[in-house]
Amino acid sequence: MSNLSENTIHAEIDKLELPYKMAEDLKARLKGVKVTRKQLDKIIEKVELAYKNARVQNCEAVGMIAAQSIGEPGTQMTMRTFHYAGVAEINVTLGLPRIIEIVDARREPSTPMMTIHMTPDIAGNRDAVKKLGWELEETNVSDMGVVSTNLSDMSIIIDINEKQLFQRGMTMQEVADRIKEEIDYEPRIQDNTLVINPDEPSYRDLLQLVEKIKSIPLKGIKGISRVVIRKEEQEYVIYTQGSVLKKVIQFDGVDPARTGTNNINEIAEVLGIEAARNAIIKETLDTLSEQGLTVDIRHIMLVADMMTIDGEVKQIGRHGISGEKASVLSRAAFEVTVNHLLDAAVAGEVDELTGVTENVIVGQPIQLGTGDVELLAVSTTRKK
Repeated sequence: MSNLSENTIHAEIDKLELPYKMAEDLKARLKGVKVTRKQLDKIIEKVELAYKNARVQNCEAVGMIAAQSIGEPGTQMTMRTFHYAGVAEINVTLGLPRIIEIVDARREPSTPMMTIHMTPDIAGNRDAVKKLGWELEETNVSDMGVVSTNLSDMSIIIDINEKQLFQRGMTMQEVADRIKEEIDYEPRIQDNTLVINPDEPSYRDLLQLVEKIKSIPLKGIKGISRVVIRKEEQEYVIYTQGSVLKKVIQFDGVDPARTGTNNINEIAEVLGIEAARNAIIKETLDTLSEQGLTVDIRHIMLVADMMTIDGEVKQIGRHGISGEKASVLSRAAFEVTVNHLLDAAVAGEVDELTGVTENVIVGQPIQLGTGDVELLAVSTTRKK
């Protein structure tokens, strides 16, 4: 038998009732492979059978299975809160604390970080990436030099480090102008030193002014406290401690399509709810795989769908999904039992007993699987 052309193979695959991604994967795997009509029919038959077996059965308790599938490996996760993850001096929360952060939809993760990829024109140029890194990193006066006091004439002396000044592409005049904007005192430039003489300050006022001067921002993005550059394959990647996605993706040289953050709420605000859903799936899978655990992606996708179904990222807890269940008994079984029952009694709520938890509480079969089927016995005997 003659081999089929690529167009014929694609046409046959398009006729199948398969998800788009699965059909495209099948086309990609058969690219450049010589197959006859008989072989293609056998391949299609096996793929259809595998897809049919993988589908969820009617009345299957997908929520319970997803909870068990994620919860059981969770018992084997370590409590390591900090780990270097191959990047020097950048702390990342991993293990069980990270999973808890994700499902609790925390406003800010305990260790926010970003992975910034560059556009192709500068991705391989270390100097250009380093320059961009200095533009991103938050730089205060205390990073540029030593701030001290001279009690003999009640003045403040800022000893600027020449190397730091050069690295960050700033001049002494720019530093002096920025300080003047913040404190209304004109610093005098003496070689690599700035001298400030406040008007008749007390010793306490002088020390307070020193602390204020130390924290004056000179350059960079507020919130990005550290930048580390690392070479991966043929390009340089910037890792940051701190996350400000909205501002970072506006910088020239940053590739916004490949730049990411571990702050899911920030992704929802900047890129939308679909991006946040994908981030929940990716972050959860990455955390589990780092611990050497495997969970079917469909269970994690179900959790991500439930967390984002209303157009905002909601936690799996009494202030989110569990607290918004229609069933009174199900809400009461989760947390703050008395409050839920009291509020429901005042409002005159009715529990339809359709879920798993509430049926277990009242001691009747759950309406899932075989419990969802009612059999009716019909007599076949004829009346004389």
